[in-house]
Amino acid sequence: MTTKVTKEEALEYHRVPNPGKVAIATTTRLETQRDLSLAYSPGVAFPCEEIEKNPQLAYEFTAKRNLVAVISNGTAVLGLGDIGALASKPVMEGKAVLFKKFAAVDAFDIEVDEKDIDKFCAVVKAISPTFGGINLEDIKAPECFEIERRLVEELEIPVMHDDQHGTAIITTAALMNACEMMDKKIEDMKVVVVGAGAAAIACSIMYKELGIKNLIMCDSKGVIHKGRTDLNKYKKEFITSTDAVSMEDAFKDADMFLGLSKPGTFTVEHIKLMSEEPIVFTLANPTPELFPEEVKSVRPKAIVGTGRSDFPNQVNNVLGFPFIFRGALDVQARKINMHMKMAAAKAIANLAKEPLSPDLVASFGNLIYGREYIIPIPFDKRLMVEVSSAVANGAIETGVARVKEFNLETYRTKLALMV
Repeated sequence: MTTKVTKEEALEYHRVPNPGKVAIATTTRLETQRDLSLAYSPGVAFPCEEIEKNPQLAYEFTAKRNLVAVISNGTAVLGLGDIGALASKPVMEGKAVLFKKFAAVDAFDIEVDEKDIDKFCAVVKAISPTFGGINLEDIKAPECFEIERRLVEELEIPVMHDDQHGTAIITTAALMNACEMMDKKIEDMKVVVVGAGAAAIACSIMYKELGIKNLIMCDSKGVIHKGRTDLNKYKKEFITSTDAVSMEDAFKDADMFLGLSKPGTFTVEHIKLMSEEPIVFTLANPTPELFPEEVKSVRPKAIVGTGRSDFPNQVNNVLGFPFIFRGALDVQARKINMHMKMAAAKAIANLAKEPLSPDLVASFGNLIYGREYIIPIPFDKRLMVEVSSAVANGAIETGVARVKEFNLETYRTKLALMV
């Protein structure tokens, strides 16, 4: 399967039939004078008064219950870097499209021209009453950590920086299946992470939650070890407890590698140092640090994943974020916690083991759970049921849901009907 496109095709796609990728559609009838009186004055005053008395009723009388804000300041857009808020708009519109198409979640893209942490958080907090959830996107590290931390603490709606947690959830799902396939014990794994940005740190936190004990992180200056004096507080959390100080030390007998850096940060010579059957995720996009064929030229039994759709095992955040927010919104969660993220990862991992539906087989071939297929494809509609229900149930279990009466099987049936 190939998804290569030309610049001309991409520009035309964004220009025709109308500029951009999103629009607003109404959900109620507005055909008569009576409809007008209900939709606006005088009828609209009644739900306003009810919400003033009980703010929780906003979830009953407004679109808040199914509305997410996709918010960026454009400081870390794709592999393009700090291109500014306005130039990030096509990406944010695209994220809104994915929310709608994959999980029936409405989303507004909001580009905030502000790099100051205090001011950015103030803007998001000020507009938060409109939304049921906040998806932060393409905000550079380390600012993104503080921005998310503050908003999670200060807002009563779920906030998630998808660049961090989306990648962490999907790679955790892939890691669980790869370990099972290779009969490796999570707690015995030696993991190397090259890259120390938002996604790399979030992945590392989740791997430790999963049970990884021996994790070595490398940034652009090499291994993060106790002899370094140039580390920020986020990197200091990942100072290795081993004696590794060089990339060669790090890769020696490693069981798993995660690349969230750029091409050229390591070579096949480093892969040669790994175990005979390593797990290798080279996720730099659009050009991975190493291509799958390069990895397999020295480690033919490796399980390899990339961020690209034209190779097996694509680590694509769309496997997670639409359905994570779907589940969080439906139980009116106050936040998305680690229990909910881990539930999402397990649901994604388990779905890969299920046979594909006939329509997917017709489009993608008969993909069977194995080394070339350890995570589902984004167009598997069962993701809506499995991931959303796991997240919603996780919110109920951890007490962060406002909805009190919840039946898991009834909710799964509702999701299946939506699909």
